[in-house]
Amino acid sequence: MLYEATRSFACRAVQVRTPLAKVRGVRLGDDILLVPVLRAGLGMLEPALQLIPHARVGFIGLERDHQTLRASLYHKSLPADVGSSEIVLIDPMLATGGSALAALDLLRERGGRRMRLVSLVAAAEGITRVQRRYPGLLIFTAAIDAELNRHGYIVPGLGDAGDRLFGV
Repeated sequence: MLYEATRSFACRAVQVRTPLAKVRGVRLGDDILLVPVLRAGLGMLEPALQLIPHARVGFIGLERDHQTLRASLYHKSLPADVGSSEIVLIDPMLATGGSALAALDLLRERGGRRMRLVSLVAAAEGITRVQRRYPGLLIFTAAIDAELNRHGYIVPGLGDAGDRLFGV
């Protein structure tokens, strides 16, 4: 997913030393900001950093009210200069779109302009809702599942991704 999400990022030439020789290679640009949505996005962060070890990392913590399905912010830790970064928002489940929109709104308020969203599983309802507010936003997902249930979970989906990773 991350390969596709960063395909259009600027690259620069670098010299790489292999065990046998020096060769020319390429590296993604220097100003990349990975922003996992806590806590489920943490499961995708380490693999992302293995692919882009020089990326900066910010965090947005959101909690969903199970009655209203609205996301509320409980934590943010972002660099002051997000406006110059290529921002990759990492949230494994794009269900209603509420968490994604809350995170994108916060990033935009902080000056973020070049943003994209990487999720593993999505629902059409969430994609539509996010694209309505952010029509140019690139969304990368591995699967679009059939529907949302009355609790706002993707069906068949995976359940709560944070609970799956860390337990309740």
